[in-house]
Amino acid sequence: MCGIFGVIGPKEPSILEDVYLGLYALQHRGQESAGVAWFDEGGALRLQKGMGLVHAALSQEQLSKERGSCAIGHVRYSTAGESSIINAQPLHATYSKGQVAIAHNGNITNAEMLKRDLESRGAIFQSTTDTEVILHLMAHEQDLPPIDALIKALSKLRGAFSIVALIEGRLVAARDPWGFRPLVIGKRDGVHYVASESCALDIVKATHIRDVNPGEIVIIERGEITSLSIPVKPARRFRCSFEYVYLARPDSEIDGRSVYDVRLKLGQNLAGTCPSPDGEMVLGMPDSGTIGALGYAVASDLPFEMAIVRNRYVGRTFIQPTQRVRQLGVQIKLNPIDKLIRGRNIVVVDDSIVRGTTSQLAVRFLREAGARKIHLRIASPPVRFPCLYGIDTPRSADLAAAAMDTGDLRDFIGADTLCFLKVEDLINSIDLPADELCTACFDGKYLEE
Repeated sequence: MCGIFGVIGPKEPSILEDVYLGLYALQHRGQESAGVAWFDEGGALRLQKGMGLVHAALSQEQLSKERGSCAIGHVRYSTAGESSIINAQPLHATYSKGQVAIAHNGNITNAEMLKRDLESRGAIFQSTTDTEVILHLMAHEQDLPPIDALIKALSKLRGAFSIVALIEGRLVAARDPWGFRPLVIGKRDGVHYVASESCALDIVKATHIRDVNPGEIVIIERGEITSLSIPVKPARRFRCSFEYVYLARPDSEIDGRSVYDVRLKLGQNLAGTCPSPDGEMVLGMPDSGTIGALGYAVASDLPFEMAIVRNRYVGRTFIQPTQRVRQLGVQIKLNPIDKLIRGRNIVVVDDSIVRGTTSQLAVRFLREAGARKIHLRIASPPVRFPCLYGIDTPRSADLAAAAMDTGDLRDFIGADTLCFLKVEDLINSIDLPADELCTACFDGKYLEE
């Protein structure tokens, strides 16, 4: 998951404040650590990193006093490497060609193989994150200029990588040839931005220019954008469908698709596939199930109620690092309104079932609130296969739908009925060609390495 943000423009404190604000807008993509890297007035690379949420990890007051013309930032959600300050990004290095800082969203699937090869040639790794592999690959290309070294390094990677980097006073962004993770470019006056999602451009009042294309390397310097290509020819694209289902904010656009519109259509298609004849009202699991529930209610001609209230001071439970914390997070995050629920047949729409933690606890407290029947409707197909590309579901044993069929899963969760969206309806809702979407977590169709 993770969120990345970059900015380049006039040398002034607002550059660092823009990164701080951009990371705030991307907080939903990572809650474990945050960091900023920038070139100061003397051209030296500076960093500020910390554990926790953006406001706790970074000093807004200190950043507001720093002057810089180019900066990058990162919020982390760990999938490769433990949750610790040593793995907090951006990562930086000094080698024969100068100083480099890099922030990465995704998961490099051949990182361990590359790391073993680099270590055999004398490389010493300072972290356990796959991102560091990129820096070492660059350092081993001492005969090449830094940008060329980066291109060669990226050509050796497989899997998902959207990156922002500081190289020779320039802002560099790149997206893997398969297009797994999103990356967008924005502009405000003479300042250029790169971000994981367009919602981060909105907070700094930047205009969304376009997405970084799969396989594209963008170099921004002195107000000009140069586009280069990673020399890898993919057989097909693998844009992550789960970004639309859960990961992205609904006010973002990814590859020309409004996340809000996609989630609304997911709910509408779900109503056609999984009707509920005796349902009296529809409610959504806050927040990522709410828009799908609204679409379901409209398509079913049922009233939509905000009958579950979310505590806004609790973060996303799915991306907490341990199962125990996830369970506690669900219990303090969501609270039903008994008056709306008691004695009624309710249709509950959620975006997905991954580990089953949230669904099981939610059904339990809806029963305690007096629901007569609970029809659970999921606005995505069953997640049966682990994600290899940047979501922390590395084993099938962790996935509820992989261990149980729909009937057993219904009983485990405690719902009266349970129904999932079909893969073809998911693809139809996103409205991208099937061979441009990654649906591996639903159907096991992975990138062939």
